[in-house]
Amino acid sequence: MADDLRLAQEAALAGAAVALRHFAALAELPREVKADGSMVTGADRAVETRIRDVLAAARPEDAVLGEEHGETTGADSRRWILDPIDGTHLFVEGDDRWLVLIALEEQGEISVGVAAVPAQGRIWWAERGGGAWEGEMRDGRILGERRIRVAGAAPADLACSRLGVVPEWGRDRVAALIEAADERAWPVQPALLVARGDLDLAAQTGGQIWDFAATSLIVAEAGGDYRGLDGRTRPGPGASLFSRSAELGDTAMEVLNAH
Repeated sequence: MADDLRLAQEAALAGAAVALRHFAALAELPREVKADGSMVTGADRAVETRIRDVLAAARPEDAVLGEEHGETTGADSRRWILDPIDGTHLFVEGDDRWLVLIALEEQGEISVGVAAVPAQGRIWWAERGGGAWEGEMRDGRILGERRIRVAGAAPADLACSRLGVVPEWGRDRVAALIEAADERAWPVQPALLVARGDLDLAAQTGGQIWDFAATSLIVAEAGGDYRGLDGRTRPGPGASLFSRSAELGDTAMEVLNAH
């Protein structure tokens, strides 16, 4: 039986393959608007179905929570959390920055996280206590794995801090932080850039638990800090902040709370 991290990677690779087939035929992809105003496509549903199939074959007793197919009950202490295509708006526009996100929650704590960027052939992962890693996806395999860490120690000075903000809407929630820090463009999801030391801060202006479950662990295992703007320390609904250090996160929160 594959261990949980290997299983999550296998599921991400399988989901990525399905997503890429749809990404290559965007003109034929049906699109809908959900009740919350967000977009969903047949690709989102197909990817989640494929990931669920992989997980169910290996862990039939585990619970699964997915953005598109809801929650299926299972073992009380284990739940897989899925975002089959994170950034559907990017996906349908042909932008290569969308992700496949998979996390495992055990007894309320995220223990495994995988974030794949299939159109770029890149993948990040972490296991609690095992550090954060990245690699390349080629022909259904992960190659060139290397450990990643947040940027080295530096003063908690927002003016010198490199910031990424996602998505494009809801920026008013972090306007004070954007004004105080050095905002940068992001070639991949900003939280992943914090984990690999290319950014110091990442603000995500909204989302649900599936948007943050995998990336929160990857950043933490890279030596960084994750928190909700409402003060929570576990992934959940609302805006979130990723930082290279808790000290910098504290400084950012002070600025946000002052406005």
